Amino acid sequence: MSSRARVIVLNSALGPLDYRVPHGMSVEPGSVVVAPLGPRHLLGVAWEAERMPSDGEVGDNRLRNLLAVADVPPLRAPLRRLIEWTADYYLAPPAAVVRMALSSTAALEGGRSVVEYRATGHVPERMTAQREQALERIGDRQGLIRELATIADVSDAVIRGLVKAGALEGVPVDIDSPYPVPDPDHAPPTLSDDQRAAAATLVDGITAAAFRPTLLDGVTGSGKTEVYFEAVAAALRAGRQVLVLLPEIALTEPFLKRFHDRFGCEPVAWHSGLRATQRRRAWRAIASGEARVTVGARSALFLPYANLGLIVVDEAHETSFKQEDGVHYHARDVAVMRGLFEACPVILASATPAIETRHQVALGKYAEVKLPGRFGVAQMPTIEAIDLIAEPPERGRWISPRLVKAMEEAMERREQSLLFLNRRGYAPLTLCRTCGHRFQCPNCTAWMVEHRLTRRLACHHCGHIEPVPRLCPECQNEDTLVACGPGVERIADEVAALFPAARTAVVTSDTIWSPAKAAEFVARMEAGDIDIVVGTQLVTKGYHFPNLTLVGVIDADLGLDGGDLRAAERTFQQIRQVSGRAGRGAKPGHVYIQTHSPKAQVMQALITGDADAFYAAETEAREEAGAPPFGRYAAIIVSSEDQGAAHDIARTIGRAAPRVDGMEVYGPAPAPLAMLRGRHRFRLLVHARRALDVQDVIRDWLGALEWPAKVRVAVDVDPYSFL
Repeated sequence: MSSRARVIVLNSALGPLDYRVPHGMSVEPGSVVVAPLGPRHLLGVAWEAERMPSDGEVGDNRLRNLLAVADVPPLRAPLRRLIEWTADYYLAPPAAVVRMALSSTAALEGGRSVVEYRATGHVPERMTAQREQALERIGDRQGLIRELATIADVSDAVIRGLVKAGALEGVPVDIDSPYPVPDPDHAPPTLSDDQRAAAATLVDGITAAAFRPTLLDGVTGSGKTEVYFEAVAAALRAGRQVLVLLPEIALTEPFLKRFHDRFGCEPVAWHSGLRATQRRRAWRAIASGEARVTVGARSALFLPYANLGLIVVDEAHETSFKQEDGVHYHARDVAVMRGLFEACPVILASATPAIETRHQVALGKYAEVKLPGRFGVAQMPTIEAIDLIAEPPERGRWISPRLVKAMEEAMERREQSLLFLNRRGYAPLTLCRTCGHRFQCPNCTAWMVEHRLTRRLACHHCGHIEPVPRLCPECQNEDTLVACGPGVERIADEVAALFPAARTAVVTSDTIWSPAKAAEFVARMEAGDIDIVVGTQLVTKGYHFPNLTLVGVIDADLGLDGGDLRAAERTFQQIRQVSGRAGRGAKPGHVYIQTHSPKAQVMQALITGDADAFYAAETEAREEAGAPPFGRYAAIIVSSEDQGAAHDIARTIGRAAPRVDGMEVYGPAPAPLAMLRGRHRFRLLVHARRALDVQDVIRDWLGALEWPAKVRVAVDVDPYSFL
């Protein structure tokens, strides 16, 4: 055992550091350790010295002693290789990636029970505004004092005061109690011939116990979940762990229910809505191998699984799998790499696979399993375009007469309707009709969005909110502010005016902000307590409502704005997905797409259902442009609170751009979102041929430059957002 250890400490500004291993302490690669750094104690992970070079190697006599080794299994070699690959590919500090693997610091501490707190219903004699706010926001939630203070947006002292006053009571929680074990033979489903053949292919992959990426390409409602559940069952029988990635926290609840029905208990959930004690319990159970199936958001990908036998990426086309801050990784691509390092199969399930995934299938790198038809008696819905120029809505309205008539008929048949508009709030822009003043966010280059439900103007980029003023701040006139354009709240108001008796639900990330809220919405839909749903892209995926027969897309052209290379593909995916919510039971479904350009290629593909022709044309256009997957992009984003400093550094980076055959550098230019969260932003775009190791070029290029601490330079490899 070496007396010296190379350690990646959880400080992204530092490279790997060397420490002395004291006599009697056992440290191996992957061990989670506590290391001194100046007067502080930092968590870190021991690493192979040859795989993680250090800039500042010193003699043994100058090394400081490691302080402790955490009582958890070391991070296994496949996870360490994944961390190295992610840091290298996405040009991120290794410490930032290691931090994602150690995402529950509580899990590294001893102690098997803690005290959480919940409301007793008792109202203290002395009520302050802060105490009132705390009790209102905590509601029926339970958590540690720090967590409740965060939820309530008050100090820890306010929470402690409520405990002392008897308004909150302590509840002992056993934080390492074992999870129930899913039973692969609990309730095997009845599969169609197509499903059985697809499941058999996926189960073969489990039996082979080798890396095998497979695209499970099935139309909406074809039973992809039931099919990959058979692969999950096979992995459970083989004694292996399974990870299922979902793109949205709101999808977790319906998935948990389906999983429970099939396997007799819920899987282990991992997402941002968990309490610290829940995260600790899940992390430890995953690391020990006790957690057999984990379902989670993209961050679940870096957890320390003891014995991973299968990874499933559900709705694998979803752009929300791309992380837009911190480490700019794409969970779909990293999942495939984790499968490679763990030597286990990876299933990418989607009704509308991304062009990048289709290209891998065409190259023979991914296998493909198809489910061409819906399960049972359900048929694909009929789709019609409504030309908004030929059939405009009434003045001041957004729903065309033909769609209104279809909604009336659905109501008469006691069937449910869904109106889709990918725009939260009431209106995307508020202006003064007297002087033309537009409400812009003070921190971002973005208009403030009116939310009537909360009577607020909100910025959807930085979260800044302010009340809707009575007077125009520019000309001081009263009652001159008007809302321009529709958001889902405005469509819901129109529905209420058209159908006063209808029971309407607005489904957006503002209203479905937790798995519990999602479960409540699903229960109301299934019970028939909702007639009309008005929702954003949150309702386009994963939900199965047999009585939902009508889907109306309010503005199909919305996603085509903005010059994004994936705009047409994303529009096709979203509308195809939302169309797939219609007619999933015995009743036939119908979809109306409101558009100003019904002849556009993407609209024609949606109406005729000819996805192959659309994808072929899109793929050809990408190939001609050398765009992904045929070429590579990387964005360099320079930001600072000082506009001049950001501009100067961006120009310095631009001037220093290397001349490399097969690589072009565009910019710098102000980002379309030129100011975000109070920081001025400039972008450079690197466009390179596929074979070029663009990461090495950027590493050398930026490594030779220096910039002041107030300027941030971020690199986004394979960018999805061009804002």
